[in-house]
Amino acid sequence: MDIRSLMPSFLRTLIPYESPNEGAPEGTVWLNTNEYPTATKYEMRFETLNRYPQVQPALFRNRYAQYAGVKPEEVLVTRGADEGIELIIRTFCTPFKDTVLYALPTYSMYGISAKTCGANVLTVEAKKSLGLDTLGLCKALAQNPDIKVVFLCNPNNPTGNTVSRDAIIRVLEAAKDAIVAVDEAYIEFCPQATIVDLIEKYPNLAVIRTLSKAFALAGLRCGMILAQENLIAALRKVIAPYPVPEPVAAIAAHALSEGGIAAMRQRVELIRGNRTYLKESLAKIPGVRSVYPSQTNFVLFEVDEPERIYKSLWEKGVAIREPGSDKGVLRVSVGTIGECKLFINKLTQVLQEAGS
Repeated sequence: MDIRSLMPSFLRTLIPYESPNEGAPEGTVWLNTNEYPTATKYEMRFETLNRYPQVQPALFRNRYAQYAGVKPEEVLVTRGADEGIELIIRTFCTPFKDTVLYALPTYSMYGISAKTCGANVLTVEAKKSLGLDTLGLCKALAQNPDIKVVFLCNPNNPTGNTVSRDAIIRVLEAAKDAIVAVDEAYIEFCPQATIVDLIEKYPNLAVIRTLSKAFALAGLRCGMILAQENLIAALRKVIAPYPVPEPVAAIAAHALSEGGIAAMRQRVELIRGNRTYLKESLAKIPGVRSVYPSQTNFVLFEVDEPERIYKSLWEKGVAIREPGSDKGVLRVSVGTIGECKLFINKLTQVLQEAGS
């Protein structure tokens, strides 16, 4: 039996999200998934694991609401931001009828989740600068009444740049009959760019957050959706029960304590300093054509033959990301200062070898 014959036709050719870490040799320096480079430590006891956890963990939700400046009823806790992305699509898109819209280049899970749910995908090509084409998004909304969800990544992955508040408002105003999901996974690195205060005005706005980046808890798989209560209520119709295990909720609540938030902000300042070193050092390397501005914990840069450079670095034990060789760019996460220096050294070697 060919198992694929049992799958819906729209899933048979779907290319899944693949971990960029698979198959790497021991000792590889990981600068490819935008994680915090060192571990956080938590010591906790759990004596009620024979019971199901709370459907929405109250302490965690209350603390995150206070941190984000919203009401607890405007917070939905999810299994990482990725579940939040899929949950929005499943809730508001009718399969084989409705469309998900986003501008390129951006996070690949918007498209993968849309296709997994049987939704159509419409993309707006990037500007030459890789900036957001707000006009293109608004035109698409005006011309396609079947668009039900628009994704904006702010700051954007993989470019690292922010979307202006005015641009997001223009999209919100154009999306009268669609959900606008603004992915703020990296917002802790530029908190002034958040648009969470717009939730009060726009009932179709959903803000996606995560503890994976600045909170250094990628392994916890804990995300949040912030929105008006009616939108949260709609999402709760679809979300699977007990999304957050008790240990996850307890660690998340601890991370959102006064001390936890202070520690997060210290990590952000450290990453910002290392990012400055990384950008300045990249700009000095012969063969690096351009280094993009970044408000995140990663840096995008241009080189010739990016696929070959990426593979050569991998062979030298340094894993970075290739967002798309056709754009001539590579993305490197900001690691420890030692990891950043090692990366600069290895990249310099690879580019020298390429030019020899």
